[in-house]
Amino acid sequence: MPQKKHPFSVEDLWAIRRLGSPTIAPDGRYACASVTAYDMDKNEGHTELWLFPTDGSKARRLTAGDKDSEPQWSPDGRWIAFTAKRKDDEEAQIYIIAPDGGEARRLTSLSTGTLALRWFPDGKRVAFVSWVWPDLNGDKEQSKRKKEHKDDKVKAHLSERREYRFWDHWLTDGRKPHVHAVDVATGRARDLLAGTGLALQPWEPSAEHFDISPDGRELALTIDLAPEPRMMNSADIVVLDLDTRRHRVLTSESGLSDEHPRYSPDGRHLAWHSYTLPDVFSEQGRTALFDRASTRARRLAPKLDRATTRLTWAPDGASLYMLIEDRGRQGLFRLGLNSAMPSLVAPGGSVSGFALAREGTRLAFDRATLSRPSELFAISPDGRNERPLASPNRALLARVAMGETREFSVKGWNREAVHVWVTYPPDFDAKKRWPLLHSIHGGPHAAHTDGWHYRWNTQAFAAHGYVVVGVNYHGSSGFGQAWLETITGNYGAKELADTEAATDFMLRQGYIDRERLVAGGGSYGGYMVAFMNGHSHRYKTYICHAGCYDWVSMMATDGYLFFAKELGAFHWDNPARVLKQSPHHYAKRFKTPTLVIHGELDYRVPATQALQYYNTLRAKNVPARLLYFPDENHWILKPQNSRLWYREFFGWIKRYAEPGAARRKRR
Repeated sequence: MPQKKHPFSVEDLWAIRRLGSPTIAPDGRYACASVTAYDMDKNEGHTELWLFPTDGSKARRLTAGDKDSEPQWSPDGRWIAFTAKRKDDEEAQIYIIAPDGGEARRLTSLSTGTLALRWFPDGKRVAFVSWVWPDLNGDKEQSKRKKEHKDDKVKAHLSERREYRFWDHWLTDGRKPHVHAVDVATGRARDLLAGTGLALQPWEPSAEHFDISPDGRELALTIDLAPEPRMMNSADIVVLDLDTRRHRVLTSESGLSDEHPRYSPDGRHLAWHSYTLPDVFSEQGRTALFDRASTRARRLAPKLDRATTRLTWAPDGASLYMLIEDRGRQGLFRLGLNSAMPSLVAPGGSVSGFALAREGTRLAFDRATLSRPSELFAISPDGRNERPLASPNRALLARVAMGETREFSVKGWNREAVHVWVTYPPDFDAKKRWPLLHSIHGGPHAAHTDGWHYRWNTQAFAAHGYVVVGVNYHGSSGFGQAWLETITGNYGAKELADTEAATDFMLRQGYIDRERLVAGGGSYGGYMVAFMNGHSHRYKTYICHAGCYDWVSMMATDGYLFFAKELGAFHWDNPARVLKQSPHHYAKRFKTPTLVIHGELDYRVPATQALQYYNTLRAKNVPARLLYFPDENHWILKPQNSRLWYREFFGWIKRYAEPGAARRKRR
C-alpha cells in the first residue's frame, strides 16, 4: 500500500540536502558536486563532496570534511581540487584528492585564505583568489598584518572611498583580491598580480572574473582601471603576461563594461560579456568575441535579446555553451560562432550551473523547478540522452506532497502582457475558496523563475493553505532589454498595476476569497508592499522583509550611486520625482497591518529602513510586528533563524487571512 504523503513543511525544507553546481571528469564518466546538510539543533551546515556517475548509478561520498566546497577536476582527471577549512585552518585552504578516494592533501597554508579555483591547462598549478594587502611581500607579512588587525582594540573603519561597504562586510582594511597560483607538486604559492597594480573588482570576485590561456602563459582579467573601484564603473579585459609581468588592456576603446573573459581551447579567441553599465544600470549585456590575432571584437548573436551567463567553450572552439534566462525559466544553450541564435541543449526549470567534459563527451548540470530542489543531470553536448543522476533527496521528496504549479499571462499596466507563476496547495480544490498570497520578487531586475527558493519557498507557503502568486512585473529580467527599462525613473507604479491585475485575474477564476488577500516581499519586493500600503487597501496584511522604505535615507545603502540612474535623479536634484517613488511619502494613507522583518548586517538595505517603517506604522496606530535579526544580513541564512522567520510569517498572516479552503457560498 502506497505511503500517504504529507504537506511540505519548513522541517522538510531544512532536511533537504543542497547540491552545488557540478564539475565533471575529462572523460565525462563522473560528476562531482558539494552536498550540504543542515543540523537544526547545531544551527549549522555540513558540506561534503560526492561523486555522481553520469550513467545514473549510485553516488558515493568522496570527502568527510566539514566545509568542502568549490570542487574542480584537474585536466588529466587525476585530482579534484577544492576549498575546505579543516583542523587548524583559520581560513579556507586548497586541498586535492584523488577521485578514487583516500586522504585529501592540503596544498596551501595562506593566512589570507583561498577561493575561486581554476586549474592551469597543464594540470601542474591551481589558480585561485586571495584577499591580500598589495603593499606586503609574502604570506609572513600578510599574516603579521592580519594579526595586528585582529588584536587591535580599536575596530573603527576609516575611508574616503565612495563605496566602502558591500552587502554585509566593510571594504576599508586595504586588502584587494589578487589571483594567485599554487604548484601542485611543491605547494608553493605565488601572487600573480603582485607589483602589477592590478586587482580584481572587490564585488564578490569569482572564477568567472579571470581565465588562463591554453598555453598557461597569460591571464585574462576583469579589471576596474579607475583610481577608485565602484559598482557603477566600467570594467575592462586586461591580459597579463606571466613571464614579463606586463599587461595590456584589450577593451579600452569598447565604450562598454567588459567582464568574464574565456579563452577558446585553441587560443585564437576570447569571449566575454559586455554591458553599457555607465548609461543603463539595468542593461542585460551581450556576448562578445575577440580575435586575438586581429584584435577585433564583434557581438555574437546580435538579435538575441536576453542575458547570457556562464560561458564555456566547446572543445573544438566552434561554439559556446551558456545559460540564458527566458520568460521565467533558465536553460542551457549552445551558440555557434556564426549562428544567428543559440540552440537549446537542456531546458529549464532553472539551470544554475553546468560543466562540459574536456573530451566533449558529456555535460553535467544542476536544475531546479518550483516543485523540486536542485538535482543533477547528465546530457550529451547535442542535447540528447538526458539522464537524472542519483539524488540524495529522493527518499525525502517521495514522502511529501507538492502543489501544482501553473503559469498565466495577464493584462497588466497599459494592458501589456505580464507573466505570472501560481503555486497551488497540494490539496487544492477549485470548487472551494482559498486565500491568495502574493510573493513579490526583489531586484527589481530579477524574476520569478521555475526554480527552488529556500528563503521564500512557494511550496512551503502553498502547503500552509495559500494559493501563491509570483508576478514578473515590468522591469523583471528574462523578457528583454526594453522590458527591463520600463520602470526606470518611475519605480512602483507599473509593478503595482501588474500585481493588482494578477489579483483581479485570480479573483475571476472563482476560487480565490477576496476577503483573504495577502502580499509579501523581500528587498525590492519589500519596497513594493510598503509602496502598496499607501496605494491599495484590499489586502488584509503585508509582510515587508528587508524592504526599501525611504529613498532619501536609503542613501546609506552600499549601492546609493545607482539612484541617479534608476530613480531618475538624486533627491537634491529632483525631490518631487524621488518622493513620488518613495513609500514613506504615502505614510498618511498607511492602514494595512504589516509584519516588518530585517537583519542588522544588511548594508544593501540598511536596517534603519525597517525601523523607520515600523515606527511609522506604530505612530499611526496601524497593527505591526517587528522581527529583527542582529546576526543576519540581507538574507536569513541560519537554520533556527529561518525556522523562526517562517513561524512568524505564518503566524502573522493567519491573524488576518485564515489559511486553507472554504466552501463557496451559493449565489
